Amino acid sequence: MKPLPRFGKGVHELRESLEGNAYRLIYAVGLKKAIYVLHAFKKKSKSGIGHPKPDAELIQARFKQAYVIDAED
Repeated sequence: MKPLPRFGKGVHELRESLEGNAYRLIYAVGLKKAIYVLHAFKKKSKSGIGHPKPDAELIQARFKQAYVIDAED
């Protein structure tokens, strides 16, 4: 588990390696009603530790959406 504060408070990443492949699961625990899975993917880049721009944008959009859903009655 690794915190990802760049996406928001309570956003974390699970990392797993299997048969030479790297997998990532991004989730939010900082909200009240649930743990929200924001994105899961197989990492394709062999270099660099950052998230590709399309993945990062998707994570940010889904976190905003989870925040709205979590605030509903």
